[in-house]
Amino acid sequence: MVFLISNLRPFSTFGVLLKEVSNLKGRKQSSREWLIRQIKDPYVEKAKMESYRCRSAFKLLEIDDKYKFLKPGHIVVDCGASPGGWTQVASRRCNADAKDNEKRGMVIAIDLIKMHHIPGAIFLSPMDFTHLSTQKKLLSILDGKLVDVFMSDMAPNATGVGALDHDGIINLVLQSFRFALDVSNPGGHFLAKIWDGGQTPAVIKDMQRFYENVYTVKPPASRQHSAEMYLLCQGFRGLKR
Repeated sequence: MVFLISNLRPFSTFGVLLKEVSNLKGRKQSSREWLIRQIKDPYVEKAKMESYRCRSAFKLLEIDDKYKFLKPGHIVVDCGASPGGWTQVASRRCNADAKDNEKRGMVIAIDLIKMHHIPGAIFLSPMDFTHLSTQKKLLSILDGKLVDVFMSDMAPNATGVGALDHDGIINLVLQSFRFALDVSNPGGHFLAKIWDGGQTPAVIKDMQRFYENVYTVKPPASRQHSAEMYLLCQGFRGLKR
């Protein structure tokens, strides 16, 4: 699949951002580099043009355009949802705010940071998915319904130590994965962000026990220099209950 971004208009905020770069004297070099990346990043401007809260919305859009797992009427859990880009995509594609009950989906967004309203979405924020109280609340909202798509964009605060950061995000992936196994519809999907590292092959092997297909995905909107990638599991085999 080819993703075209050449039709994006020039940055309307380029001059403002460039001025901010020049005023960053005394700031950390990492701050200057981040702002320069924002200036050069076409997805930042595209997010503004299409009313998405953040550029990461396009990561989910690109993955779903290729693998087609978000459908009208689906029940979706979105962990690590702030500021809401993925929640917006899921709500729109699953018709979470539709008036027709037969085609209306459900999107439940969870994050440590309080989130502003998105039409059709249910928010558990500020709440920590890893806490038992949050998981009980999620189960209460589902009320016996099974999840079609369980997504995790959660990540720990980066330390800069690759192995330590990898261990931290793998822990979050496994916590969300284990929970997803208990609430997912047969044939359902699981999508999680990871930072690639030594544990990745073992995690994929474990996922393959429960899903028909497991893909390693790096969408175009994911910066190529980063270790970020996504694991997409499709075709949940179900659990013997």
